[in-house]
Formats: sequence, C-alpha cells, structure tokens
Amino acid sequence: MDFKNEISGRYIRILAIITLLLGLSDASRLLGISAGNVSPLALLGTTGFAYLAIFAVARLFAAVGLWIKASWGAVLLVGATVVELVLFLAGSPDVRVSAFGFAVRLVLLVSLALIFVLGMRLRQARE
Repeated sequence: MDFKNEISGRYIRILAIITLLLGLSDASRLLGISAGNVSPLALLGTTGFAYLAIFAVARLFAAVGLWIKASWGAVLLVGATVVELVLFLAGSPDVRVSAFGFAVRLVLLVSLALIFVLGMRLRQARE
C-alpha cells in the first residue's frame, strides 16, 4: 500500500482514529464500564472475554500501526476484523457485536480495500 501519498496518508490517519475508538470501546467493555455491577468475565464468559481481549489489543496495535503509516497496521486490522466477523457470522455465542459495531467493522474493511485498490492503480499508472 502506498501510505506516502498525502491524500492516502490523511485517509489512513482517519481510519487509525476510528480503529483507536473501536479498540477503546472494546477495552471499556473488558473493564465492565457499561455493565454496572456485573463482572465482565461473568457477562461475557471466559472464551468471550478472551476473544474480546485479543480483538481489543489487536485493534489498539493496528491503530498505532496505521497512525505511523506502517503496512503491518493495515494487515493486523484486516486480520482481526475478518476473524471477528467470521466468528460472529458463524454464530459463535462468544462473539457479540451490535448492529452499529458490525457496520463500523464493515466500513473499515471496505475502506482498507479501497485504499489498497487505489494504491495498486496508482502504482500501475506510474509504470
């Protein structure tokens, strides 16, 4: 991917901010901020808690990678998001995603695919 371009660099930074907010949202669910007096471990279950922890850490690291315009950030974000959506669509009871969260994850995937395709076309045009 061509992150050196000024326009794609700004676009990637916007995606990094969205990814950071999504990762922080997952981390707040891990801490039980919105759960009230119920333990997040009891609410999510052991496996669901582990999945959420892995996805939250992966998204936070991906946000840093996208912010510094490293290609591993995009790879980490795509990998974590695809695995989470596949688990959710397969009907895993341990992965819970709201309709808004599902839409945000799809937008992130489509946005990264768009920047990848545009980068490839720009590279072909230069050659």
